Amino acid sequence: MGVHKFFTEQDKLQITNAIRVAETNTSGEIRVHAESHCAGDVLDRAAYLFEKLEMHKTELRNGVLFYLAVEDRKFAILGDAGINQKVPENFWESTKDVVITKLKEGLYAEALADGIVMAGEQLKAHFPYQKDDVNELSDEISFGK
Repeated sequence: MGVHKFFTEQDKLQITNAIRVAETNTSGEIRVHAESHCAGDVLDRAAYLFEKLEMHKTELRNGVLFYLAVEDRKFAILGDAGINQKVPENFWESTKDVVITKLKEGLYAEALADGIVMAGEQLKAHFPYQKDDVNELSDEISFGK
């Protein structure tokens, strides 16, 4: 099964809705990228994709990437420099722990949606929505091979 078929249409909707809701309260940007395999270190792969998806080009450097390699069971959350300067030191690790707990239960969409909500709360606190805010990145899930 290709990774783009890993999530049901309902799963995709749950994830993209979580992104849209989170982003209504912040100028921050959240993306989800899923692929089948991750050769090597998961954070290195997430960092590569962060740049490839041009997430580092947001005006306030406040993008967050949720990365999932479904068949290799690897997961990472990566925040850009702007948000990393603001969130508590253990924030990404504690968010990752919440997500991984549900991933282990097979609740993939719910796990990602919960993590997105948590990230959205931090983005809202540090990068509140501005009336002239522009959605700089797609809310759709991106898929690799």
